[in-house]
Amino acid sequence: MSRLPPVLQSLKFPVIASPLFIISNPQLLIAQCKAGVVGSMPALNARPAEQLEEWLIEITEALAAYNRDHPDQPAAPFAVNQIVHKSNDRLEHDMALCVKYKVPIIITSLGAREDVNAAAHSYGGIVMHDIINNKFAKKAIEKGADGLIAVAAGAGGHAGAKSPFALIQEIREWFDGPVALSGSIATGGAVLAAQAMGADFAYVGSAFIATDEARASQAYKQAVVDSSSDDVVLSNLFTGVHGNYLAPSIRNAGLDPDNLPESDPSQMNFGGGAQKAWKDIWGCGQGIGVIKEVVPAAALVARLKREYQEAKQRLAS
Repeated sequence: MSRLPPVLQSLKFPVIASPLFIISNPQLLIAQCKAGVVGSMPALNARPAEQLEEWLIEITEALAAYNRDHPDQPAAPFAVNQIVHKSNDRLEHDMALCVKYKVPIIITSLGAREDVNAAAHSYGGIVMHDIINNKFAKKAIEKGADGLIAVAAGAGGHAGAKSPFALIQEIREWFDGPVALSGSIATGGAVLAAQAMGADFAYVGSAFIATDEARASQAYKQAVVDSSSDDVVLSNLFTGVHGNYLAPSIRNAGLDPDNLPESDPSQMNFGGGAQKAWKDIWGCGQGIGVIKEVVPAAALVARLKREYQEAKQRLAS
């Protein structure tokens, strides 16, 4: 008997695309799912709030049509990310829509709440909660989350400071449920490595910025192509939580990426103001050195699958 929930058992390739703030949209999510990885988006990317229902209708109808036409190769399930923080005054509204449209996977961030988990469970959905350390992982499971997203050092956006080796091994001492690993994963070999460490899935984000479907500016996409891990800066200035950002975007904002001030964590903001504040500061993880061109999302997933099989063959030889 599998220890994974049924919605994750059906996933043929062990990758969950992470929800990219501002960038993820229905077009990218649908392309990810059709390519065989869990597609995702933050609920807060839909603005105004009423747009979220339009997006959920578009996604559910597009994937249902695809599955009717491809019964032997159905699309992967999709996920919606909810920011569970007091500054998000849309949480109740957005979760009600996720319940209405039976979103298969809810990804929760910045807080674990029993009522959010219960809402997802009410229609058979599951909750994957992202964490940066073992203490938060235990709290999330105690409050009813079904699985964990271990956000290790090098991840884009809000990043942890722990080595993935340390984080996964501590979680696996007590938790046997679904775990995805985040942090600099941009190759098929890294996907296999995540599994070798004990994760069930790789959580891939920054590589999808440089795709045709991503709602990022061409300058942003090109910066991902042109940059490497040396161009990624860790700072809490922009939201109050430490995250990784591209140095060129920080310079373009008139700031020195090598001398950024510290922000007051008590002033965290993930509501409407955060969208505006983040608009021209480009989040990005350390794995981007392998991103050499802007491609369709399907081509990126095809590369990951090919590299994954090649890595398996190398180990077997």
